Amino acid sequence: MDLQEYFFSYQTLLSSGEIPELMMELKGRIEIVKQSSGKLMLAGNGASASISSHLATDFSKQARVRAMTFNDANLITALANDCGYENWISKAVEFYGEKGDMLILISSSGRSPNVVAAAMKARAMGISVAAFTGFNKDNPLGLLADVHFWVDSCAYNIVECLHMIWLTGVCDLIIGTSEYGVAE
Repeated sequence: MDLQEYFFSYQTLLSSGEIPELMMELKGRIEIVKQSSGKLMLAGNGASASISSHLATDFSKQARVRAMTFNDANLITALANDCGYENWISKAVEFYGEKGDMLILISSSGRSPNVVAAAMKARAMGISVAAFTGFNKDNPLGLLADVHFWVDSCAYNIVECLHMIWLTGVCDLIIGTSEYGVAE
């Protein structure tokens, strides 16, 4: 593997195309959620679930936007067991989501059945959806989203890292700076 080429991939994809405009759009949508006392719900599988947890904490603690994930093992296993793994996130959205909230879904492929089902549930409930995907641009999750961030790569690590950078960037836009102390 050529490291120069590897890093060039990140450079090329980081702010390509409409990404800066999408970041500003998502910032605006999240600020509306914040002003209306709504909340952000973030979800994904595997590394995307980890990104969701990190960002829910940053949005809540640093940007002062109420945010949550559904990453509790008890919640996941209970809902997956009772409703099927493909439905557990949509069931969590049904239980915790309200009109005025926003659902941020992260899926490298944009094809994970449980994430796509969650987007469909949110749309049916009048909850806006932001999607972070990669691989094929015309994936089911991206097509259901109000705002779709897409990485033109099939490399999981590149896709996941760019999702993390873009989401932390949106959080910093809401905070108003990239350098700040820890909020109490």
